[in-house]
Amino acid sequence: MKNEAREMSIWKALLPLVIMIVVMIFTVVKLEQGPHIPLIIGTSVAALVAWRVGYNWKEIEEMMYKGIRLALPAVVIIILVGLTIGAWMGGGIVATMIYYGLQIITPAWFLVTIALICSIVSLAIGSSWSTMGTIGVAGMGIGLSMGIPAGMIAGAVISGAYFGDKMSPLSDTTNLAAGLTGTDLFEHIKHMLWTTIPGLAIALGAYAYLGKRFSQSGVGTAEITQTVQVLQESFLISPFLLLIPLAVIVLVAFKVPAIPALIVGIVLGFLSQVFIQGGSMTGAIDALQSGFTINTGNTMVDELFNRGGLDSMMYTVSMTIVAMTFGGILEFSGMLQTIMSQLLKVVKSAKSLIVSTIAACFMTNVTCAEQYISIVVPSRMFSGAYRKMGLHSKNLSRSLEDGGTLTSVFIPWNTCGVFIFGTLGVSVVQYGPYAILNLVVPLLGMIYAMTGFTIAKLTDEEKEAIEALEQEELLHLQTEEVANS
Repeated sequence: MKNEAREMSIWKALLPLVIMIVVMIFTVVKLEQGPHIPLIIGTSVAALVAWRVGYNWKEIEEMMYKGIRLALPAVVIIILVGLTIGAWMGGGIVATMIYYGLQIITPAWFLVTIALICSIVSLAIGSSWSTMGTIGVAGMGIGLSMGIPAGMIAGAVISGAYFGDKMSPLSDTTNLAAGLTGTDLFEHIKHMLWTTIPGLAIALGAYAYLGKRFSQSGVGTAEITQTVQVLQESFLISPFLLLIPLAVIVLVAFKVPAIPALIVGIVLGFLSQVFIQGGSMTGAIDALQSGFTINTGNTMVDELFNRGGLDSMMYTVSMTIVAMTFGGILEFSGMLQTIMSQLLKVVKSAKSLIVSTIAACFMTNVTCAEQYISIVVPSRMFSGAYRKMGLHSKNLSRSLEDGGTLTSVFIPWNTCGVFIFGTLGVSVVQYGPYAILNLVVPLLGMIYAMTGFTIAKLTDEEKEAIEALEQEELLHLQTEEVANS
């Protein structure tokens, strides 16, 4: 598919995006409906524009399929997380985590504690999604039992989970950003410390401040006592059940891929429901398919534990597929490249280049609804500009993560926003103001760019090495062309 052969004006490229956003705002805000239909309308307009510039229907279909294929790994993880939640609810694993959490964590320090725990776990396993789908789910139960608003809890979980995801050498986005820009992995991680560590410190300070109100008012004392009693009556609570989430964390920390590690957790949870909690085989299978169900008479406990299962993730899966059909057409028809090219025309300095990179990553999250694309596309578009301005590639790799990885949670139709809603049961509107790390780090990246702080320049030796490599690549291409002719 040679999309460079089709003429794509900026107005044509912007049309599907503008229409999708307008319809999205009206549908979600005014009508209070889901974002699926606006994305389908945006996809239809994008397909029409692609057809008008010369693509045939077969090519447009292939664009959509390519977009969906990019999201398939995420879809598999989403399904497995649904199964994990169902199995761990039924197996008493989440109940055990909540029970002991309520014993040792005070309401005043809960937000700080859960953010730190998620940071450590995500740093160890390199996955924000796995952290949110396990530790995050238990954290929601503990916090709600203390009377803490769901948005605050989810925000603290997200901040912690994305700190570890961003800084872990096991993280796929961290490796992707480093690899696409040709930056040494650990050089990339060290450079991110300048934005991410202050971001975490600010987030923890904010959570400590927010937690004061729960200490002073004594909110949740009666609820905690009642929740502990209900958990003891409804589940067999044992510290040995904590070995199951620990096993998953250890497996991933030892570089076992996320999918088989989650499958181990699902199997152990299933066995726990049957042999430890005394449930039936039918009930355990139903928990995997339709979610765990329980009727304790305690409204809050019932709402927390009646969830999980494959069926609960179908909304998230369908949203991911629809979003990626839209993103696929924007990416592979050249619309997104056209928009990015126009953005590059106004870049006149290193300051504006870095700010534009972060903004472009956010815009890609909005348009293509996938954090991986928000790293891949801007890396291709901006890498040459960084070299021309004498900026080290680690500036680009950091900006890709600051603007791409972290802002993905703020887009309701992005795969990350949809996953969080499906897993934690909290919308972007609720948790957005409290995902403080994700808010602060991109702003710090732009402030650093404007002031020049921590912006690394290429040395003369590095410039010569890059020029030599480019000459070698050019010679290789010329040799290939001669051979093919």
